[in-house]
Amino acid sequence: MPSFFEVRRDDYVISTDPSRIDTDVVCDFLSRSYWARGRPRERTELGIAHSLVFGLYAGERQIGFARVVTDYAIIAYLCDVFIHEAHRGRGLGKWLVETLVNHPDLKDVRRWLLATDDAHGLYAKYDFKPLDHVENWMQRLQPFPGE
Repeated sequence: MPSFFEVRRDDYVISTDPSRIDTDVVCDFLSRSYWARGRPRERTELGIAHSLVFGLYAGERQIGFARVVTDYAIIAYLCDVFIHEAHRGRGLGKWLVETLVNHPDLKDVRRWLLATDDAHGLYAKYDFKPLDHVENWMQRLQPFPGE
């Protein structure tokens, strides 16, 4: 079982303590994102509860987030990554990704996955590449209840 951990840089801190997550901040941002727009809040809350979460804070205020769905050995899926608009351009997204891929409980995971429309350059810096043999991968996509 992973232990909570924190790293600090200047006036910022990244923490995996789920009790620090400001669900209102996360849900507000994700409701405006291209990848989670329309996702019911209760689904986001359930996803947070069942993931390793990384909150990024300026003081006590949450300004960034990422979550990893993983078995801590073979596979990790990185999702819902964001930095609040007012804090972009400071290298915080790079720091967040660097921190999570080097987290002691995740650093030896065999395969990492993610999906992005617009941040390929960021993730490429951390050795993410397009899928090999994409024709082998499949998905099962269901609507959210009530859609």
